[in-house]
Amino acid sequence: MSSRAAPWLVAGMLLSGAAAAETLVVDGQVAVRQSSVERPSRGATMTAVEQRFGAPASKHAAVGRPPITRWDYARFSVFFENDRVIHAVATG
Repeated sequence: MSSRAAPWLVAGMLLSGAAAAETLVVDGQVAVRQSSVERPSRGATMTAVEQRFGAPASKHAAVGRPPITRWDYARFSVFFENDRVIHAVATG
């Protein structure tokens, strides 16, 4: 992740609504819709996520300080700070 993208990621995490919502951008307009995609809860450990959802399709190396890691699953991505979930985003 580039250093320019990090502030946008953090801002998006802080401004996101409930865990059961998705933020969409369509034709430059931002909308929030309900999502039924089950995702890990904030604060869950990497071990707990892998036990509950299985192995991710891909794991991205940690970036920055504190280290932020991303795991991608078929329908969502999970962001970890150290070994704890800080955000989970529905992707499909």
